[in-house]
Amino acid sequence: MADALLEVNHLKKYFPIKAGLLNRTVGHVKAVDDISFVIRRGETFGLVGESGSGKSTVGRTVIRITEKTDGEVKFRGVDLYGLPAEDLRKMRPKMQLIFQDPYSSLNPRIRVGDAIGEALLDHGLVSKAEVRDRVLDVLASCGLSSYHIDRFPHEFSGGQRQRIGIARALVLNPDLIIADEPVSALDVSIQAQIINLFRKLQETRGLTYLFISHDLSVVEHLCSRIGVMYLGSMVETASRDELFRNPLHPYTKALLSAVPVPIPKLKRDRIVLTGDIPSPSNPPSGCKFHTRCPFAMEQCKQQVPEFRDVGGNHYVACHLV
Repeated sequence: MADALLEVNHLKKYFPIKAGLLNRTVGHVKAVDDISFVIRRGETFGLVGESGSGKSTVGRTVIRITEKTDGEVKFRGVDLYGLPAEDLRKMRPKMQLIFQDPYSSLNPRIRVGDAIGEALLDHGLVSKAEVRDRVLDVLASCGLSSYHIDRFPHEFSGGQRQRIGIARALVLNPDLIIADEPVSALDVSIQAQIINLFRKLQETRGLTYLFISHDLSVVEHLCSRIGVMYLGSMVETASRDELFRNPLHPYTKALLSAVPVPIPKLKRDRIVLTGDIPSPSNPPSGCKFHTRCPFAMEQCKQQVPEFRDVGGNHYVACHLV
């Protein structure tokens, strides 16, 4: 695809389960199990699902913090897993990750200015004399003041720390930012400020986001396309408007039914899923969702549904569609 910045094809990430005196592999946790998606330049692709669905593992595997088990990841047309270590290092500044917990991702002994500027020196992008000006510029872009540069992380609120995390990713002038639950630890009012900041930075800097979240109300405000994950697999992808207007997979419908609405009379009928989420180390046969799906058929228990386009670039993996 000509305008694709990131292409993920049949990505898998299995974590081995070790047991016994010889520490042999006795099974695998299938955290990410054969998913594919494309993110175009300048768009925000939202990845949603319950906790444990594999969203964060996707983000870490895409950026090669965690190594894949199988599949292909292309960034700007280049296979990231085919790159030698030195070439991958040169590519790193163009792909940045914003972590969920802004405090644990910052070294409490390092001043904020040094934490933001160290990557610039590490990659040799600027001289020591230029670092401070570059850091001050990015702090201002993220809504922080110049005097914050010499403070330590414990002197900031949660929202300010997340702005620092964004500034640290932004200072390298990346093309792609992977935001892993960046607002889930913040108050609702602060969430709105950070979401508006993401929007502003995208408009001014032409950024592309992979936005990972379990909160569909946040994703609705920020993302142009959305992918829904369940137990390591992608079950539905569509544009934001299409997904909220016409969800097709029963799991997507259940997630959307839980999204709060501002006008009570527009309240959706709540769909409560029964049963527990299966273990990713022993997923069900056929459709992984059939153990909790109120519409499951015999076919769902035996045959894995094809992830296919049902029209208008709306993809779904369900035998009911």
